[in-house]
Amino acid sequence: MAMLNFEKKYRVRGGTLLGGDLFDFWVGPFYVGFFGVTTLIFSVLGTAMIVYGAALGPTWNIWQINIAPPDLKYGLALAPLKEGGIWQIVTVAATGAFVSWALREVEICKKLGIGYHVPFAFAFAILAYVTLVIIRPILLGAWGHGFPYGILSHLDWVSNTGYQYLHFHYNPAHMLAISFFFGTAFALSLHGGVILSAANPKPGETVRPTEYEDWFFLDSIGYSIGTLGIHRLGLFLALSAVFWSAVCIVISGPFWTRGWPEWWNWWLNLPIWR
Repeated sequence: MAMLNFEKKYRVRGGTLLGGDLFDFWVGPFYVGFFGVTTLIFSVLGTAMIVYGAALGPTWNIWQINIAPPDLKYGLALAPLKEGGIWQIVTVAATGAFVSWALREVEICKKLGIGYHVPFAFAFAILAYVTLVIIRPILLGAWGHGFPYGILSHLDWVSNTGYQYLHFHYNPAHMLAISFFFGTAFALSLHGGVILSAANPKPGETVRPTEYEDWFFLDSIGYSIGTLGIHRLGLFLALSAVFWSAVCIVISGPFWTRGWPEWWNWWLNLPIWR
């Protein structure tokens, strides 16, 4: 209940990008806004199309429901509803919902008078999705190169794409992405561990101030990035992981069609070995 004491300070009018005061209100603790409305519309449309696609069969098993993209023969054209058109509508709805949510976050940032770090970070996640279902299929000339919407079918798509380029883990951008993903997990585990140890003292002891957290890293690894720096580092590592994961798939097919182990032949052809 204490949160209600300061809610009035940030529930201010204005800061909207579109719609003016029309949707500038809250429903309980949630800000609505013009882009909150468009998010809801796109979400309902996309969900309804997925349910419709599932209703066409052959199963209601949540693991096996599959909304497949159009056949490659349709290229970049609109496909019949039951032959990939549902996938196209879901893709448009999902993209609209994600972008609307990011713009809603921008409006909230404007109201609070803070930076746009959250919508900027979310934009990288949107980029990764758009790369898979829009950018890469356009570069390859067919919507059929997008991934299907479904749990097992999506995993099959990932596996098949990996085998299509033989050992996909030889993709240099994939290497960078995985390194940043592991780096993010490692940095956040260090950060979370030291915060928990400082803020959760033994019975009878006081909570440790920030200096103890800095001293821990100074004594253990010889450098302390500081309280603000660790969050900046975490943001950089996380966004780098998402960025390079998008790069690793968009270059597979449009710019490199052979097995990724073959790409490393440049190393064997360096003049230093001759």
